[in-house]
Order: sequence, then C-alpha cells, then structure tokens
Amino acid sequence: QQQSLAMQLLKLVLNCLNFDFIGNSADESADDLCTVQIPTNWRTIFLEPETLDLFFDLYHSLPPMLSQLALSCLVQFASARRSLFNNPERATYLGNLIKGVKQILENPQGLSDPGNYHEFCRFLARLKTNYQLGELVVVKDYPEVIQLIANFTITSLQHWEFAPNSVHYLLTLWQRMVASVPFVKSAEPHLLDTYAPEITKAYITSRLECVPVVIRDGLEDPLDDAATVFQQLEQLCTVSRCEYEKTCTLLVQLFDQNAQNYQKLLHASSRNPLEITVQEGRLAWLVYFVGTFVGGRLTYTSTDEHDAMDGELSCRVFQLITLMDAQLPESSNEKVELAILWFLDQFRKTYVGDQLQHTSKVYTRMSEVLGITDDNHVLETFMTKIVTNLKYRGRCEPVISRTLQFLNDLSVGYPFSCIWHNVMLGISKVKTLMFHQSKHFPFLGVSDNYSLSDLRCRTMFYTALTRLLMVDLGEDEDEFENFMLPLTITFESVTQILNSSFEQEAAKRMLIGLARDLRGIAFALNTKTSYTMLFDWIYPAYMSVLQRAIELWYQEPACTTPILKLMAEFMQNRSQRLNFDVSSPNGILLFREASKMICTYGNQILSLGTLSKDQVYPLKLKGISICYSALKSALCGNYVSFGVFKLYGDNHFDNVLQAFVKMLLSVSHSDLLQYRKLSQSYYPLLECLTQDHMSFITSLEPHTLIYIFTSISEGLTAVDTVVSSSCCTSLDYIVTYLFKHLAKEGKKTLRCREISQDGQRLLHFMQQNPEVLQQMMSILMNTIIFEDCRNQWSVSRPLLGLILLNEKYFSELRATLITSQPESKREVLDQCFRNLMEGVEQNLLVKNRDR
Repeated sequence: QQQSLAMQLLKLVLNCLNFDFIGNSADESADDLCTVQIPTNWRTIFLEPETLDLFFDLYHSLPPMLSQLALSCLVQFASARRSLFNNPERATYLGNLIKGVKQILENPQGLSDPGNYHEFCRFLARLKTNYQLGELVVVKDYPEVIQLIANFTITSLQHWEFAPNSVHYLLTLWQRMVASVPFVKSAEPHLLDTYAPEITKAYITSRLECVPVVIRDGLEDPLDDAATVFQQLEQLCTVSRCEYEKTCTLLVQLFDQNAQNYQKLLHASSRNPLEITVQEGRLAWLVYFVGTFVGGRLTYTSTDEHDAMDGELSCRVFQLITLMDAQLPESSNEKVELAILWFLDQFRKTYVGDQLQHTSKVYTRMSEVLGITDDNHVLETFMTKIVTNLKYRGRCEPVISRTLQFLNDLSVGYPFSCIWHNVMLGISKVKTLMFHQSKHFPFLGVSDNYSLSDLRCRTMFYTALTRLLMVDLGEDEDEFENFMLPLTITFESVTQILNSSFEQEAAKRMLIGLARDLRGIAFALNTKTSYTMLFDWIYPAYMSVLQRAIELWYQEPACTTPILKLMAEFMQNRSQRLNFDVSSPNGILLFREASKMICTYGNQILSLGTLSKDQVYPLKLKGISICYSALKSALCGNYVSFGVFKLYGDNHFDNVLQAFVKMLLSVSHSDLLQYRKLSQSYYPLLECLTQDHMSFITSLEPHTLIYIFTSISEGLTAVDTVVSSSCCTSLDYIVTYLFKHLAKEGKKTLRCREISQDGQRLLHFMQQNPEVLQQMMSILMNTIIFEDCRNQWSVSRPLLGLILLNEKYFSELRATLITSQPESKREVLDQCFRNLMEGVEQNLLVKNRDR
C-alpha cells in the first residue's frame, strides 16, 4: 500500500511538473522544449535544498519501478526556467543537482535497470540544456563529476546493445558542452580537452567491435537504422573536433589497420566470406566516421593543420573506393557503398565549391598521394564513381537511389554545372552517361528480371542528366533532339508494338520507363525555350501513345501512375515556362490532351465498381488524386483562357469538369480526409474552382452541392492546415459570390435588370438548405473560441460573409455560446462579441473585413 501511495504521489508530482504552464508546446511528446515554465509562487519550494534531496533519496531507496519516476521528476527539476532564480540562487540550485549526480554515479547499482538508466541519461542532457558551461565549471565538485560522467558515458558506449535509445542523450550532453567551449570566460578548467577525445574513441571502437557480434549472432545491425546513425554521427562530429589531432590520429591508425587486414583477406589463397564481411562492416563504419568528421569542418574554428588532417583521412577513403571498384562485378558490399556515397557528399559540401579557397591544405596531401590537386579533379573522381555505380550496381536499389541523389545534388549546386562544359565533357565516362542506354546502365533496362518498382530511380537520373544538358543547351534544337534520341527510338518501338497487338507486356514496361524518364526531363526544364522543345517533341506524335496506354491498362496502377504523374508535371507552369507566344495555341492544346487523359481515366476507373478497402487507394484513389493535381495546375497555371472553349463550342473543359464530379461522387467523405494525398489535391482544386469557376459550381445538381459543402464542412476541422485553409478560402469565395449576387438583386438598377441565373440557382439552393452555411458558421465560431486555431487568419476570412448572410442565426448562436459559459465568463464573452461587430458595415470590402 505504501508503494502504491508513493507511486501515485510521484505520478502526481510528475504531471504537475510536465504541465504546459504557458501553452507554448504544440507537441507534448516532443523532447525539444527542455524548459519547464515553473510558476513564480512555487519558487520557495524550489529554493529549499530539501526538495531536491528528497527526490534523490527516493531514487536511492525505492524499487526500480518507483525510482524511475523519481528520476523523471528530477529531469523536470533540472529543466526549471532560469529566470526563477537570481544568480547566487541558481548556482546553489545547480550545485545541489551536481551533488545528486555525483551520488548516483558513485553508487551506480540502480542504473542497471533500463528505465532508470534512460531517465538518468535524460537528466544529464538537461543539465547542459538549461545551464551554461561557465556555470558548470565553477561548481564545487565539477572535476570529479565530469570524470564520473565521462566514465559512465564510455561504459555506456562500450555496452552498445544495452538501451541504445539512451545514447542520444549522452551524446547531446557532450555535443553541447564541447560546442560551448569557445564561449567560456571562466578561469576554471573545463577539462573537456581531456575527456572529449576519450568519448570519441569509445564511440568509434565500440561500433567497430559490434560488427563481428552483429554478423555472427544475427543481431539487428545499427547501420540499418540510418536515421539514428546519422543523428548520432552529427552529435559525435562536434565532440570529435575537440582535440581534433587525437581523433584523426586514432582514425588513421584504425583505417590503415582494417584496410590492410581487408587486403590480406582478399588476396588469401582460400577466402573466408565471414571474415571479409566483418572487415567490410568495420570499413563501412570507418568511412562514415571520416565523412562525418570532414563534414563537421567549421570555418571559424578550423586551421590549416585540421584541413591537412582531413586530407589524410580523405586519401584513405578515395583509395578504398579504388580497391572496392576493382572487385566489380564479382563482389560488392552495399553498406560500404552507402558509406562511401555519404563521405563523397560530405566532402562535396565542405571542400568543393566557391565557399572554400582552392589552396586548402586538404588538397596538398591528396595531390601527393592521389594526384588530386583541386575540386575539378575531385569532380572527375565523383563522376567516375557515379558511372561505376550505375553500371555495376543496377540491382542494388539503395545504392542506385543514393548514387542518383548524389548526382542530382551535384547537378543543382555550384560549381558542377559551371565547369561541366570545360572539365567534364571530355571524359569518356560522361559520354557513356550522356548516351543513357540500358546496355551501359542496367537499371534503365525494362526486362522481366527487374520489378516495376526498380524503374522509379529513372526519374531522378533523367532530372540530373537534363540539368547538365541545360548548362550549354540554349536554343540548340539539334542538341536536344540528339539527347532525346534513345527515347525517340523507344517510343517508335512502343508505337509499332501497340499497332501490331503483339508483346503488350513488353510495350507496357517500356512505357512505364518512358513516363518516368520524361517526367524527370520535364521537371528539369524550367525555361520557356527548353520546355517548348520538349512539347514540340512529344506533341502530337507521342501523346496519343500515352492516351492509348491509359485506355488499355487503366486497372494497373504500376502503369497509370507514372503516366498520370507525367501529365501532372507537364501541366506545372513552374517559372512561367508554359507562357507560350501569343500566336501559339500550345497552352490550349496541352489542356485538351490533359482533359482527354483525365476523362478517359475517370470513366474507366469508375467502371471497376466497388473495391475492397485494401485495393481502393492503389487502384482508384491514388490515380484520382494525381488527376486532381494535374487539373489544379492547369486551372491555376494562367496559361489557358478557359472562356475560349465555350466560345468556340469546344467541350474539353466541360468534359474534364464533369469527370471531376463523377470521380468525386465515387469517393466517400471519410476517404477524402483519410488519404492525405487525396485531400491535399482535392481541396486546393476546389479552391481554384470556387475562385474562378463559380458558374460551374452553381450549375451542379443539389445532391452534388450537398456533397461538396459537406466536404468543406468536414475539412474545416481537419488537422492538416493545408486542408482547413483551403476549405476556409473556398467557403469565403462562395459566400462572397452569394453576397454580391444579393447586393445586385437589391439594387434593381437599369443596368442590372437581368439577374444572373447562376446566382439565382445558388441562392435558391441556400434558401432550401439554410443549415449548410449555418453549420459552417457554428464550426468556425467554436474553432476560434474553444480550440487552438493554428490558421486564424484563414478562418477569419469567410466569417464576415457568413454573419452578414445569416444575421438572425448569428444572434442565436451568439446567445447559445454565451449561455453555455460559466456565469463569471459570460460578460467577458459578450463583450468580445460586441467588439467583434463594432463598426462593421453591410459590405465585404477589404477595409470592412479587416476591422
């Protein structure tokens, strides 16, 4: 009973300390907000040393399940806001916390429990989060405590399999302490130059030692959790820069030793696959460490000596690249390749480009060992590695994907694009790259040996390739035709196959590849001239092939999704690239093709009937969301005058709007909000329609209008602010349209005798269904008054129109809301409502809205 009482009391204290006193925490589960805003009237309790002593004593005397709660409370005590104390009081309070830490580390038996261990690690991290290093070093027991913490950290790192999620907090502590060293003004020694290298060494050696255990015992490899590894490496990066000479010396020694062992194993008369795998695992970790330390270079703290050390480390990785590539195509290790790509990217960010003088000492050592004298030579090495990976590692999706991401990053940044023409064009490997055929790069193939998902990498490949083409393309149409030649040949082959009705499966795979390739190309063409070249290439010759594919394989998302995404990309007027010449009909022609495709897909997909829950998204809703995105891009792209269609009797615009409605009515309201991609394409599209095409909205059948208004009503309370903001904007356009129609009807001037039939239809619908707007007004008022409204400006936009259209209901809602409050708050709320409507006039002018 006493333990039960102690547990409930500790939980009560913890809940009080966890309370968000000033309402600034959006996510209570996050560990980022490390300051507890303790109320000032609790100050006396925090100043009493007995308070902290009580909780430290509880930790030492209670069983693990309860002592963990005591530590959780101490984490919050360590996070008390600094302004709660004056300087002497803060120093005393910190001294008591440090004294408690010392007691725990001198009697570490309780830390064998994972819960206690985790909370203690959090407690240590909070010490540096809320206190400055200058305050810590002047504490009486600082030298003993920092040594105890360092030993605890080293032991924790060596036992890597025990509570791995807690290591983050220990590294956070050391990262923040080392980062604070340049700003410490105290004369007291911080001792970090003694202990930080030991922490770095412990982390490095422990990760190398875990490799054989993981492989032989079949344990989960820490390297497979990339997010955690990169997070820890980022923290270690800061720690390693303290006494960087020691870190580099250690890493050079370990790298040389492991590389020599690896070479011996490769050249041994009888190979031991297990030992080779272990050695490759260690080399992967070492390459990650080198990449991390090179990427951690800070301009304001680095010296020529540090850059020279980076050169020593980098030489070894570049030599390892040569060694690994020499074994191709017989053998390849995915983890080592991913680590090498990480290193190359870190080296690129740090030592390639105009952010660093080309005379950097990093190139001095690399010049002596490898003949790499500057970043131009490094870029050649990058390209050689990229081509090698694409050529020999086509079946390893993670390596291909990371390689293409690296190529893509290179194609975007300086100086790769600037020196492409002068330095890279002459390299035979790049000529191979530019020819982009599957015989050179297997991942571009479409044989049955590859799954359709393997083709996804192609989009990124062609985006990067096209950016490189754009460097020197200008208006050279012949150069563009040469670049597109492989795709032209493939399209012609597909056309022949479709016309002959043979080998449909081969044609489908080729089309999937083509759609992904073209989407990558279209994404990179952001100028009017280059985009026009692509449009002239594909229209009208090959657009019909894509339309035919949608008709044939509408039931196969693996085929329809890439084609629909390609069309959606074509419709994007990015950087005004679709603003064709005034004499050109290309904008209208492009929209007509998109209309045909959306209508074809919509009609075909609806013929599938009712689908099971697990099939409805991949077979139907995903395609519908892409169609909606494409249509939204067309409506908002400002490159088509939609009035032209009705003027000349062209029904493509009407057809696509009807297809939009048919597809919409086949989707349940719950699915609209449940599937994020669908909701984020439907609601912005509806916003475009209500802004510029209200005549279409008013022409809809009552049941369709009810569906649309219900979707808006449910979207107003959506968690996703993109959805709720679009709903508010759509509602604002609708009520503004209604209000203007009523205003015109009331004037009855000679010029306005013919009342808009569109407005009359919508007005009649609202008179028949007054609850539609009333419900939405109620939702908005409740959201503003009672909820944490994250997009208040958007919510406020339709409010005035709703009030002016429903003044009677607004008065009733106001009275209901006021009477629902406690007596003490009614007067305050009533005053708020009076302030809201003070000076408001009967119009929707901007000045009136903003009152």
